[in-house]
Parts: sequence; structure tokens; C-alpha cells
Amino acid sequence: MTLSGRDLKKLWLPLLATLAMISVAGLLGWASTLEKSKAEQERNTALSARDQIDQRLRQVRTEEQEIRERTALLQQLKNAGITGPERRLDWMEQLRDTQRELRIPGMKYEFGAQTSLENGNDPSYTWFASPLHLQLRLLHEEDLLNFLAAVQKNAKALVIVRGCKLSPLPGQADAREALAQLGAECDMQWITINPAKDGK
Repeated sequence: MTLSGRDLKKLWLPLLATLAMISVAGLLGWASTLEKSKAEQERNTALSARDQIDQRLRQVRTEEQEIRERTALLQQLKNAGITGPERRLDWMEQLRDTQRELRIPGMKYEFGAQTSLENGNDPSYTWFASPLHLQLRLLHEEDLLNFLAAVQKNAKALVIVRGCKLSPLPGQADAREALAQLGAECDMQWITINPAKDGK
């Protein structure tokens, strides 16, 4: 079938309309793709913002929990008498009271100079250590364990025993100390804590 010029004139308008509709359809498809891409981008931005907000909320909750835990710990330490300045006179009295209560035949002790300890990156408090060198005259090994347990239980400090040495004693001139069979030497640390506002 051959098309004449007259037929072509008749088809020109529908062909033009078809081309126009194809162009419009293409433009609509392109615009739709752009809108979809824009919507996805906005959705991703919103999700990212939500994730950042969630992360900040989790961080705030974690920090609040840490603050509550630290506050509770400091309160426990305060109730136990561990916070505040060094109470060396009280500690010396407690050592003598414990010696009397447990009937320890002999005791000598010497506190060293108090020093501050590393506390990591937390400037809200400072730990302090007061070293103690302790010498005891004992009837039995169990006396040493009882003495150390009583000191750790009753001290207004956190008492850490670094080490102890037991050895048999030669005869003693002092009648009271003559009962002692063992000598003990212990190195200890008496730990206290000062919150920053009260710190040294």
C-alpha cells in the first residue's frame, strides 16, 4: 500500500499528536522519577536525623545512669566514712582498740605520707592513699586474720592489705610479749576519697 501526499496530510496531525503524547508521557515519567528520587532523599535525611536524635537520647540516658550510679556510690562511701579528709588519729585509736579487744600481745605501726592516686579522666573526685607499716606480736596465725578483718570492717577508710609476713619470734624480755609466738609485718594502704569541691 502506497501513501499519497493527501494521505500524508491526513496522518500528519495524528502523528504530531502521538509524538506530543509520547513527549508528555516521557516528561511525566522523568518528573515522576525525579519526585521519587527527591522523596527517597528526604526520607533518608529524615531517617538519619531520627537516628541521630535516638543516639543522643541513648547517650543522655547513659550519662544520667552513670551520674546516678556515681552519686549512689559516693553516698555509700560517705555513709561508710570513706569520703572526706584523712582521719589518722581515729585510725590510730581504732588500731589500739582492736589490739585491746583481740588481746594482741604487741603492736607497732607507722603511717606514711598521704598521696593522691590516679582516678582516670574523672575530675569529680580524688582518691588518696595513706600507707601503713604494721608490726604485730601474735599468739596464733588466726590472730592476724582476725585483726586484719576487724580493721577492714571498722575502719573509716577502704583498707587494702598489700602483703604480710609471719615469722617465729625468739624469747621476749617483756612478760606480756613473752606469750607471743609469732611476729607479723604487714604493709597496708588506707584509702579515702574527696569529691572535687572538697578535694585537696
